[in-house]
Amino acid sequence: MDWIELLKKKVDKNILFTHDEELNNYASDYTEDLVHLPQVVAKPTTVEQISEILKFCTINKIPVTPRGAGTGLSGGSLPVDGGISLSMENFNKIIDIDEDNFQATVESGVINEAFQQAVKAVGLFYPPDPASKGSCFLGGNIAHSSGGPKALKYGTTKDYVLNLEVVLPTGEIIWTGSDTLKNSTGYNLTQLMIGSEGTLGVVTKIVFKLLPLPKHDLLMLAKFDSIQDACNAVPQLFIAGTSPSALELMERSAVAYVHTHASGDTTTSLNMTADPKTKAFLLIEVDGNDLEDLFSQCEQINEVLEKNNTSEVQFADTAEQKEKLWKVRRSIGEMVKLHSIYKEEDAVVKRANLPELMEGTKTIGKEYGFESVCYGHAGDGNLHINILKGELTDEQWNGPHLEEAIRKIFRLCKKLGGTISGEHGIGLVQKKYMNEVLDPIHFTLMKGIKKTFDPSGVLNPKKIWE
Repeated sequence: MDWIELLKKKVDKNILFTHDEELNNYASDYTEDLVHLPQVVAKPTTVEQISEILKFCTINKIPVTPRGAGTGLSGGSLPVDGGISLSMENFNKIIDIDEDNFQATVESGVINEAFQQAVKAVGLFYPPDPASKGSCFLGGNIAHSSGGPKALKYGTTKDYVLNLEVVLPTGEIIWTGSDTLKNSTGYNLTQLMIGSEGTLGVVTKIVFKLLPLPKHDLLMLAKFDSIQDACNAVPQLFIAGTSPSALELMERSAVAYVHTHASGDTTTSLNMTADPKTKAFLLIEVDGNDLEDLFSQCEQINEVLEKNNTSEVQFADTAEQKEKLWKVRRSIGEMVKLHSIYKEEDAVVKRANLPELMEGTKTIGKEYGFESVCYGHAGDGNLHINILKGELTDEQWNGPHLEEAIRKIFRLCKKLGGTISGEHGIGLVQKKYMNEVLDPIHFTLMKGIKKTFDPSGVLNPKKIWE
């Protein structure tokens, strides 16, 4: 009897799927054009079912790959060794919103934006807002410690997690921490799980802390004839004493791809691509409860932008204009993917060094013959670099030629005080570059932790390191 038939005797066979259509649906995510077929797709509905599946896989050494919504960009949910794709889609309940304690308990398959809207309805605020917030699962956000535009002011996912229910590879079900704002009781297993990319355990429930909902937000779009001027303005905004809740950079080509491929005429109605001299945009948001103070901050921001040669500053006067501007920013990655085969790097440096990273990336692109489309979270130095295949041959694209170029970008990141991923994780596609920023002792420690949690090495194998 093969292992699939044995598994059907351990758990409800109705949660296991082996026909081709299901396997194909779980064989890829948003990472490039990679495809890895699982042998089984499991869609558990209870924590106990997950426990039985993981216990079975550990005993029989069957690979099991946790999967959220499949919106990841580093290949973290790809079942590279076959085995089981463990989908968390049925864990989609908001269990409790505790208004007295500014907390919420949710299952890990809840969609980010659905959670944001639920807490907003009672006057509370969950800030982490990845570009894929309309579809990504909170469990996936935990796996990568996701950020988003508001991470600049409010921090990333890791700053809002108090406690996690986790199923370990050996089948035990644990809570990692405490539902309290303070906890100095032993090692911080909660934070260890965040960013571990599903290699240490399967997160089933999350306790988040929440904030009061800001009453107002204002949004500005600044245009520049020079990418360097746009980048140079970023640190000066903070030196001037302003506190943006979001500060996003988009170069012209990124917005142009949205204009070309997005439905409707969003960029046209916003007049973003009309002037051919415009080379870059800064999208700047401030939020808070004192509207007069926010307008004062906008005046300060405008002064800094003018000193850095902005050609025009537009205010979003209506909720509709704000929505359109954010739609442009959030859809760039998807629109670039429609245009070309591409690889997306998630470089991050000290924000004052962003101009050097941008300039260095463009120089490396010229040296190696590729176009890069850059955009991202300028306020915290996190630049998404989309490398387009363009005229590169298949051999150059898949071989040492491009790998060498990417290594140069990452070495530059390290030189500028940064690292190779700010929020997308390492997963499958970035693991070969980990030795650019980590020493052998780091790998020894990480592999020791992995061995402790997952003695048989079955949970999300071949991710993070070679």
